Amino acid sequence: MSKTRSRWAIDLRPLSIASYRRMWIGSAFQNYGYQFTAVAVPVEMFSLTRDSFWVGLLGVAALVPLLVFGLWGGALADALDRRKLLIVGSWVLWLGTLGFLVQSLAQWDQPWLLLVFTAVQSTAFALTNPTRSAIIPRLVPPHLVPAANTLSFTTGEAGVVLGPLTAGVIFATFDLHTALPIAYACDALLFTVGMWSTLRLPPIPPAEKAAKAGLRSVVEGFRYLAGAPVLLLSFAIDIIAMTIAMPRALFPEISDERFGGGAAVGWLFSAIAIGSVLGGLTSGWIGRIRRQGLALVGAVVAWGILVGLAGFAHSLWLMVVVLALAGAADLVSAVFRHSILLVYAPDQMRGRLQGAMTVVVAGGPRLGDLRAGATAALWGAGLAFSGGGFVAAGLAVGLALVFPALTRYRSPDAAPDPRPAEAPEPISSAS
Repeated sequence: MSKTRSRWAIDLRPLSIASYRRMWIGSAFQNYGYQFTAVAVPVEMFSLTRDSFWVGLLGVAALVPLLVFGLWGGALADALDRRKLLIVGSWVLWLGTLGFLVQSLAQWDQPWLLLVFTAVQSTAFALTNPTRSAIIPRLVPPHLVPAANTLSFTTGEAGVVLGPLTAGVIFATFDLHTALPIAYACDALLFTVGMWSTLRLPPIPPAEKAAKAGLRSVVEGFRYLAGAPVLLLSFAIDIIAMTIAMPRALFPEISDERFGGGAAVGWLFSAIAIGSVLGGLTSGWIGRIRRQGLALVGAVVAWGILVGLAGFAHSLWLMVVVLALAGAADLVSAVFRHSILLVYAPDQMRGRLQGAMTVVVAGGPRLGDLRAGATAALWGAGLAFSGGGFVAAGLAVGLALVFPALTRYRSPDAAPDPRPAEAPEPISSAS
């Protein structure tokens, strides 16, 4: 590989660490499989009710458990062996998928069942997501945390691109009563790879004396966050990016009014994820950035400006390209945001802070959908699209100027760790 190519190509060094490599493979299959269910559930709900209001209730069913259990899941990740917690959460998540499969095979045709199984999966996600993220710094050395996060985000976004496309082929090939069980079964089968990778992880006990995973522990996490302006500002700037600039709720209207509907809406929904994947594949430079706070602000500003520019596009392919560039900026901001948290925070706080981030990252886009829909109803989809992007960019700049702690943040020395690749694991080396 040439020197120029190695500077830009995605950093694969974390894959030399066996424990991280197994978890990465399992997560990639699991994320890809989940997209089958993510497409199938709203399709089934609409086919049962013929009412988009019921489809919207799926978001409520997912958000409420996420808000409740996301914070508690992070506290559990700091108090318990993270491998054991990940195994329990994964089993619950799998049971939710099997519930979707069984009800589709039995053709029970009850909308409330879809809401229940959605809530079950969201509860399990709230437990597993902060736990999985908090595990990464226990598997790789600090200088490889940005690269490990980039790999994880890139494969996750690849699943968001490929999963719905594959599910679409299933629904185009089979009638609905056949396609639904096939989609759910694909998710269940692919999930077994994720279960395998989780079971093969070595024990990951708390680094220090464990605190009880109760309300007091959650409050301690918020107290730490309140006294850590760098982390607090990284959360705030993500909320700005997702709630003010996220345009996805406008895609159906924009697709219908500007591009005649049809396949255009699929391209719009895939565009941001396509950009994130391409951004990840050319992310070799990310690990060499020390002023990560300034880079985070720059990425969020770029995201907002690009979303704003995309709102002016009246060519489908131009809008897709600009949204893809926005997706690449979003990938960069996500990597730096998570890397700052995982390196800045002490291990005994990582689970709780990842739980708070899970709530922010998952809840922000849902609030963004509400913002986009409400402003479109008042001023039209075009203004809601472009205005949201430019306002978010302006607010991000204003936040950075008023509270400069984030832009001043520098990562620890990124010099290569002289220890062997497996040395970061303070745990037994399971092959």
